[in-house]
Amino acid sequence: MKILKIQALRGPNIWSVQRKKLIQMRLDLEEMEQYPTNKIDGFRERLEAMFPTMIEHRCSEGVRGGFFMRIERGTWMGHVIEHIALEIQTLAGMETGFGRTRETKTPGIYNVVFSYTEENVGMFAAESSVRIAEALIAGTDYDLEADIQKMKEIRERVRLGPSTGSIVEEAVSRDIPWIRLGTNSLVQLGYGVNQMRFQATITCKTSNIAVDIACNKEETKRMLELASIPVASGSICVDEEDLELTIKKIGYPIVIKPLDGNHGKGASINVVTWEDAVEGLAHAKKFSRRVIVEKFITGFDFRVLVIDNKLVAAAKRVPAHVLGDGKHTIQELIDITNKDPRRGYGHENVLTEITVDRDTTDLLEKLGYTLETIPNNGETVYLKSTANLSTGGTSVDVTDMMHPENIFLAERISRVIGLDVCGIDIMAENLTQPLKENGGVILEVNAAPGFRMHLAPSEGLPRNVAAPVIDMLYPPGKPSRIPIIAVTGTNGKTTTTRLLAHIVKNNGYKVGFTTSDGIYIQNHMLEKGDTTGPISAEYILKDPTVEFAVLETARGGILRSGLGFSRCDIAIITNIREDHLGLNDIDTLDDLARVKAVVVRSVKKDGWAILNAEDDQCLKIANDLSCNIAYFSMDEENPVVKKLSREGKIVAVYENGFITIKKGDWKIRIEKVLHIPLTLGGKAKFMIQNVLAATLASYLYGFKTDDISLSLQTFIPSVAQTPGRMNIFEFKRFKVMIDFAHNPAGYSAIEDLLSNIEATRKIGIIAGVGDRRDEDIKDCAEIAARMFDHIIIRQEKHLRGRTEQEIIDLILEGIQKANRPVTYEIITKEIEAIKHAINIADEGTFITALSDVVTNAIDIVQEYLDKENEESLN
Repeated sequence: MKILKIQALRGPNIWSVQRKKLIQMRLDLEEMEQYPTNKIDGFRERLEAMFPTMIEHRCSEGVRGGFFMRIERGTWMGHVIEHIALEIQTLAGMETGFGRTRETKTPGIYNVVFSYTEENVGMFAAESSVRIAEALIAGTDYDLEADIQKMKEIRERVRLGPSTGSIVEEAVSRDIPWIRLGTNSLVQLGYGVNQMRFQATITCKTSNIAVDIACNKEETKRMLELASIPVASGSICVDEEDLELTIKKIGYPIVIKPLDGNHGKGASINVVTWEDAVEGLAHAKKFSRRVIVEKFITGFDFRVLVIDNKLVAAAKRVPAHVLGDGKHTIQELIDITNKDPRRGYGHENVLTEITVDRDTTDLLEKLGYTLETIPNNGETVYLKSTANLSTGGTSVDVTDMMHPENIFLAERISRVIGLDVCGIDIMAENLTQPLKENGGVILEVNAAPGFRMHLAPSEGLPRNVAAPVIDMLYPPGKPSRIPIIAVTGTNGKTTTTRLLAHIVKNNGYKVGFTTSDGIYIQNHMLEKGDTTGPISAEYILKDPTVEFAVLETARGGILRSGLGFSRCDIAIITNIREDHLGLNDIDTLDDLARVKAVVVRSVKKDGWAILNAEDDQCLKIANDLSCNIAYFSMDEENPVVKKLSREGKIVAVYENGFITIKKGDWKIRIEKVLHIPLTLGGKAKFMIQNVLAATLASYLYGFKTDDISLSLQTFIPSVAQTPGRMNIFEFKRFKVMIDFAHNPAGYSAIEDLLSNIEATRKIGIIAGVGDRRDEDIKDCAEIAARMFDHIIIRQEKHLRGRTEQEIIDLILEGIQKANRPVTYEIITKEIEAIKHAINIADEGTFITALSDVVTNAIDIVQEYLDKENEESLN
């Protein structure tokens, strides 16, 4: 078997709009296409022995053990690999259960699709599942545990930490979208101007000064002392002389820790001898030049969490330890403890596995123990000097036991330091008495405190401490999203997108929009190129200045990785015509419609899908939508329009020369087409369709009809506003039009336009695109032969696997099919072709360059026009 391609889908996609995280693997079964599972001796037995837990896979049978029934009866290896990929993720601690396997039009080649929780793990699972299947087929040994461990390691490297993850989960539960910014724990909540950012548990509202204070233990302690808050006595040391002076002042026992340390690194506690003090100083200085030395306070280690100056949780932290039974060694007790299902690798479970390090051996040495010592029955042996969960510690929730005075103290500390998310470490016998009574002290104040001990304590009530963070960032009434209008279809997407962006901007919004020529914010091009995929959409949604997004959404991006947004307010399908067929398993119009439908299926429940009432594929798509639907049509008598009007629904029509919104029997005339420059005085019928779609979307969003009308009148087809879309350059003796038409439907639209344009001679410059079907290239050439008197064929770009001559031969074949006396010549380079057309143009000639790289063509023609204008001035 051979993996042809693996890709990750990250948004609504052709397999599922709800399940946004899917791996799609294109797999060639090769000779295994002839061997379903029932033809492979012993396959089921080997599979069941390796994955006994697959008994839970119901598959299409719908019963426990259903998948094994399918194996017994016979199923293809792609289906088996899908189930293996799901199961190994589950075994690695990432439970996920959606999968689909479908054969492509090419026999033996399948798309294997399955869900993932971490993308990198999903990619690894795809490759691993094929290797495992091959081993099961051959009956050879396979080290499954090695793969599962590798997946755990990948997950720990790339996943969000438990604190960050909990905030994201809380945001998702409140329907707040999120975007991971990079590979670390920096996360954006919300879109555009309504975004908030956080990293770990530091938010965009966290004071930088407060973080600096919290990170400087000396400054923290000084500020707390000045505020009459109890702290441990001690001072900062840089050498043994300082250490000796401090010990003389505060006496033993002491605690030694790095001034800039965290997670308990470099700390030594309960130090009672000069030798241990010197050694502890040296150890702490590995992590920080300056070391804090304090009086060791007996009692328990508590962590109190204050968010937005309100106490939300408190936990008693217990260092990693084992309980002796009089039988097992300390090492054996560690191994037994680590078998607790609550403990796992890194942050995968509630608790972390206990590891042996210098801190462990030092503590054991003070007791006169080694790892081979057998502790007495009931004896507690501490293995770490700090109670951090990341080193194997445990936590007990004590929130409800806190004395009101301690709550007041904690909330006051958060204000003194200035932290919006504040972790306070307290050493005391208990929190049920005021600290001033039981002698407790504040040890540290932490910026970015961990949430895990509160989210899932070893004992006591779990606390949803992520909720108050979201309450703080998004108080009731504050929006997290911005309006999104998505535009898809075969032709007209870019013009419709640009017109909508113009209308939105004129209504006072800062608009961001993506098109096939670039990314724009407030008409400023920020990125050049075909930017109609999910990365470009995310670019707009990440921009903190954008108030409204209009996103051109093409098929390529949807197939590559899904949509770049989870849902939109309004979606438009301009039309669905033959284009790009034969690529990426999209072979028919039905296949193409399935891709375009992803956009309208992602409209929110009370949003609107806007469909072309004259397009059969659009009418089919409408049957599967659960949002509101509105249509546009060039024909007021269209049966769909008439039916909807009878039902009182909203439609947009071109009637009696007007762009009109029909609402039942009522008509709201928006503007006369003659007054809309984009339609070239009504000659460009395909542009009228684009205007109808954009007008309907604007009206349904809630813009006033007068504002829509004014925007339609002020949107001028030009290089500035519609590059490559009917850009007409008027020379003294002739005209040149540049357009992006590149498929039969686009060519037909230009043919319709040219039939209404007076010219003594019509010259066309055309080319084929190598990855289109033969019939598409020939159809375009045939249409060109019908609308032009003379054709210039150029073909230096976009060969995509074909030779230049192959494409030219197909174009010539199409020209001959038109059976019309049209002349033609071949000039392969576009620049030379345009120059030649201009040089042979007579009085009244109309040249049309159908260019796939519009900027080149525009630059050449503009250069000629500028030259002509300069000469006329001289």
